[in-house]
Amino acid sequence: MSGNYEARLAELGVTLPDAPAPAANYVPYTKSGDLVFVSGQVSMKDGVFITGKLGADTSIEDGAAAAKTCAIGLLSQVKAACEGDLDRLVRVVKLTGFVNSTPDFCDQPKVVNGASDFLVAVLGDAGRHSRSAVSAASLPFGVAVEVEGIFEIR
Repeated sequence: MSGNYEARLAELGVTLPDAPAPAANYVPYTKSGDLVFVSGQVSMKDGVFITGKLGADTSIEDGAAAAKTCAIGLLSQVKAACEGDLDRLVRVVKLTGFVNSTPDFCDQPKVVNGASDFLVAVLGDAGRHSRSAVSAASLPFGVAVEVEGIFEIR
């Protein structure tokens, strides 16, 4: 699958929100050559943070759903970096997912799959990427998940 990503998003019932503004002293993305480095996108739906701690009060399924919202935020930032033309996206290069979890929780990869699976569903092979999924003792605003990414564009 290549191009026409907005149509695929619509088929999946997803509308990309406007790219969120940064919450502190950083930029939402930087470009270097054909690469776009997108700052961490926190789990959020309809302007409300998705909070929780995996292994305590949040299930793997809810964590994966939270990670999907991070991937939606990433695509919003990529679209902004591409001046509104998401079809300039060539591929997802790498994701790093941070999971707000207890010390004994070991299923961070299952949580971050929510972001990875969504990107592959939207982008096909262009959505396949290298990845890290790590535990965090806490995340900003108490969110359940934060994901950053590197993308190749044209």
